[in-house]
Amino acid sequence: MSMETLPLDLYKANVELQLRITRLLQEGGHRWLESVQKSNLRSMEQTTAEIEGLLQTANWQSLATLPADTFWRLFQHGVNDSQTINQLAIQNQTEFTSGLQEALEAWQKSVMAVVSNTSAAVPMMDIFKQWGAPWANAASASDTKKGA
Repeated sequence: MSMETLPLDLYKANVELQLRITRLLQEGGHRWLESVQKSNLRSMEQTTAEIEGLLQTANWQSLATLPADTFWRLFQHGVNDSQTINQLAIQNQTEFTSGLQEALEAWQKSVMAVVSNTSAAVPMMDIFKQWGAPWANAASASDTKKGA
């Protein structure tokens, strides 16, 4: 690798890191979407079962106890959903964190490979001096104008 390709190679490493992070975020969003769809399907099935049970009710006493029974079922369902969401959040965060760690390690390796291949030809400080040369020249020209 040469000094001419160094900026391009570093740019490629950064773009790859951004794409991997974007993919991790998309995968996390997909997992959340799947879990919400499953939860919604379960809720629809429970609602359908309750409606069918209501239609099958033949006496007033069972209809009178329906609000209390429904409240406790919904309360228990809410507790179960809360536990499921917490477990899902922990799982998603763990998977995202491990994926992010892998992406950062790969990025670090690619940047180090680019820099180590380039630094064999030119010392590292020369790289930074070259990038700063246009601004140093502009600053010295500005100083001479001020002094005159």
